Amino acid sequence: MKAQRWISLVAGVILLLIGILWTLQGANVITGSGMSGQKLWFLIGLVAAVVGLVLLVTGARRSPKKTS
Repeated sequence: MKAQRWISLVAGVILLLIGILWTLQGANVITGSGMSGQKLWFLIGLVAAVVGLVLLVTGARRSPKKTS
C-alpha cells in the first residue's frame, strides 16, 4: 500500500502543476502558445488542478500501515 500512496502523491503534484500551467495559459497570463487566451484550456486547467489537489490530500491523509 505504500507504493499506492506515493503514486497518488506524485500524480497529484504533476496534475496540480500542469493544471496551474494550463489555467495560466488559458487566462492569457502565460503567452506564446496556441492555448494562450483560450477559455477551454482555462477550464481544463482548473479541473486538472482540482483533481491534482484531491490526489495530494488523499495521498497525504492515507496513513501507512504499520507492520509488526
